[in-house]
Amino acid sequence: MFKVRHPRSIINRRALTRDLAEQVQRGDSRTRMRANALQIFKAALYRGVGEIRRRFEEEKIRGPEVVRSNAYLVDQLVRSIHDYASVHMYPAAEPAAGEKMAIAATGGYGRAELSPFSDIDLMFLLPHKSTGETEGKVEFILYMLWDLGLKVGHATRSVDECIKLAKGDLTIRTSLLEARWLWGDRELYRRFENQFMTDLVAVTGPDFVQAKLAERDARHERMGDSRYVLEPHIKEGKGGLRDLQTLFWIAKYLYQVKEMGELIDRGIFTVSDARHFRQSQDFLWTVRCHLHYVAGRPEERLNFPVQGSIASRMGYGDRPGHSGVERFMKHYFLVTKEVGDLTRVLCAVLEEEHKKKPRLGFRLPSISFRRPQVTGFALDGDRLNVKSAEAFAEDPVKLLRLFHEAQRHGLDIHPHALRLVRENLRRVDADMRADPEANRLFMEMMLSPSDPERALKRLNEAGVFGRFIPDFGRVVAQMQYDMYHVYTVDEHTIRAIGILHRIETGKLADQHPTATAVIGEIGSRRALFLAVLLHDIAKGRGGDHSEIGADIALDLCPRLGLDAWETETVSWLVRYHLLMSRTAFKRDIDNSKTVSDFVSVVQSPERLRMLLVLTDTDIRAVGPGIWNAWKGGLLSELYYRALEEMEISAGQPEQRRSARVERAKQRLSDRLADWDPDELETYVARGSGDYWLAFDAETQSRHFDMMREADRNGEQLRVEWRANTDRDVTDVTIYAPDHPGLFARIAGAMALSGASIVDAKIITLTSGMALDTFSIQDNRGKPYESPERLRRLADRIKNAESGTLHPARELVSADARSWPSRTDVFEVQPAVLIDNKASTYHTVIEVNGRDRIGFLHTVTSTLTALGLQISSAHVSTYGERVVDVFYVKDVFGMKIDQPWKLRRIKQHLREAISPPSTEDAGAAGTDSSGTIEAAAE
Repeated sequence: MFKVRHPRSIINRRALTRDLAEQVQRGDSRTRMRANALQIFKAALYRGVGEIRRRFEEEKIRGPEVVRSNAYLVDQLVRSIHDYASVHMYPAAEPAAGEKMAIAATGGYGRAELSPFSDIDLMFLLPHKSTGETEGKVEFILYMLWDLGLKVGHATRSVDECIKLAKGDLTIRTSLLEARWLWGDRELYRRFENQFMTDLVAVTGPDFVQAKLAERDARHERMGDSRYVLEPHIKEGKGGLRDLQTLFWIAKYLYQVKEMGELIDRGIFTVSDARHFRQSQDFLWTVRCHLHYVAGRPEERLNFPVQGSIASRMGYGDRPGHSGVERFMKHYFLVTKEVGDLTRVLCAVLEEEHKKKPRLGFRLPSISFRRPQVTGFALDGDRLNVKSAEAFAEDPVKLLRLFHEAQRHGLDIHPHALRLVRENLRRVDADMRADPEANRLFMEMMLSPSDPERALKRLNEAGVFGRFIPDFGRVVAQMQYDMYHVYTVDEHTIRAIGILHRIETGKLADQHPTATAVIGEIGSRRALFLAVLLHDIAKGRGGDHSEIGADIALDLCPRLGLDAWETETVSWLVRYHLLMSRTAFKRDIDNSKTVSDFVSVVQSPERLRMLLVLTDTDIRAVGPGIWNAWKGGLLSELYYRALEEMEISAGQPEQRRSARVERAKQRLSDRLADWDPDELETYVARGSGDYWLAFDAETQSRHFDMMREADRNGEQLRVEWRANTDRDVTDVTIYAPDHPGLFARIAGAMALSGASIVDAKIITLTSGMALDTFSIQDNRGKPYESPERLRRLADRIKNAESGTLHPARELVSADARSWPSRTDVFEVQPAVLIDNKASTYHTVIEVNGRDRIGFLHTVTSTLTALGLQISSAHVSTYGERVVDVFYVKDVFGMKIDQPWKLRRIKQHLREAISPPSTEDAGAAGTDSSGTIEAAAE
């Protein structure tokens, strides 16, 4: 049984009994006696609670001592209340046999584990049916506990009722499994305990194991089936406290142990297993206690606002490359990974010891008429095992060959072998890493046509992956503290390998048509797969992870058997793995210089193909819902334009541009053959070169029909829309008289309508009219296509343009009415970056800031006030961070190159996007002559 240090400092039951006796002697009425007793109990409870919290926060005791101290405090209160009721409220000389009662703690309280705000589960055990006397006493105890502010779950049952209910209900059976005698008739409790063990536990062990494992799997599925989630559930989530408790329940049910350490003597746990169990439990209980105290309620989810507070309380400070909260969450995920290892391996061992059906809770052995021959290993059913405990000591390379052969033959790995792997991880040393055979096995697993993702995941969960490639070991459980990155770096990387495999096999052709089409043309699969494996391997090192990762690739690739060209290619891909997404999402790819600058870095079609596939894979592996058709369309468009640029062997850039403009005009003329030639020529003359290169002939045809219809009807403003399902956007086109501030008004109207602008092309015609096209999505990243919402959007645009709607004023009001977000805890340093090299005719301004209602309207209003003309805009959102890029000119249609003007633009934009508390210092971006360093993905 547990021990509590200095228990009387928490609660002194003798002193409590004395105080109660003194108030009884005053001869008050029963009602007054109860009220006085309640105050005495409350004072004792508050003193105890305060003392436990003081020890936790000042003396830094660990979570297990807190939960045990809380259980001790409640134990003494329940006993004191019971005795007070028996002696003073329901006195009896000697209770009859039918009036005897035992009080038992059940559930987590039965384990003597009680978090600061957890419920208390009590069972009042009776020999038979309750009498009026026992009912009164039970009621008094419960109401006293409720009046103390405690949350109490309770049941009043006879021994036979307990057994009957436990047979039919797994939850009740589990709760009673943890029952602990608290007070009252000990013989009655022993009778219940003996009958529970003999009538139920002794004959239902395998069924219980199977049911608890199935319950665990269902819970994991319900919670997302991943321990790597942004806001993990510390109790029910994968690798959380409930998984440890499941392991304890199974062990207790099968072996009747009081604590997990007893399994060492039974040969079920190793000393290392028991130590890992205690360490994991210690950490998780400590985190849970902090969570309860910080939240002030029984909160179980580690949400964003509390993660930073708990990290600070537990002493996780900032380090180079890692914030304190990232270090804390990495430790948390490493612990949940350890819990996963323990529960997976040890539940399998317990299952082996107590089989009823093959593979309890797991998939059944596959039926095979031909038994595979696996040299060097043994087969146990469909599971691969080692032949002896010395297998890895004799040949350390078998630590890799085990997983290689399991993948090759489609076999599971025996829990005995997995345990030996864990015990022999130290044998993955420098000599083994240099072994050509070991490196060949690893590469074959990654390049295998048989589900490389599963093989690498098993290798990672066993701890071999991080030992064999130490740089990968540094990113295991490495979490980035933001709303964009869903998985830890190691999970993201392994998922990316799985996505690459599915692209290669054509399983994702609908979502990644271009990547699927070109991947077969890639010369080196080894280089491509290894680039995906290494692209984020230097995350969290404090510098540019792309640059550091490229250097790691130069060292690692030759070890893994790649030749000089492949090594150079992998290093280049890692160094530039963000280039294509930054260019496609943050630059105007209709601008010829954007494409030529991109091609000057990529240089070869082979690199271009590999970079496209790597980029698709990387983005899709970030998390659910991150990849969409809009991103896929932009990347494909950039790929084909870059390929075209590489294949053109003659003609200067300006000459090629003029030729493209003339071809675009001819294509439109062919489509509009039914137009009057003079009328068509008039409208064609309105478009600039930028217009002819920004849209295809089909879109231009719709534009011309729209303009002609508006002109014939004398409409000063016309709004049309079209869902572009291929790119998951709705294109909204506005034809209106051009004037400064038009973009800002439209952006404001769209923000008020809940539309998210992802792209905008601003065209000023020679007639003085604006032809602006906005690509918008709803808040789910899908096309904004509800007819009613689109009509309301069009009305808002017209009202904003006519002056009857004031977007700036309405957005301030909407922001004030909005609920605070749980993501407000994230800080995004505002930054304004200006680049005069990215475009021949425009100055490119990139604005980084915290996403909020009307952000784009604020920025565009500021640009307008600065006298700048916006030609195109590109909007990207990465979780809580928004990145808006604008191609602008001054009032004379020229690039802005005067240093004082550039400084003024930066200053005004920073002031516009900065929250009131944000200081300007350090918010500036690069010098105007430098290259924009986009926000790190």
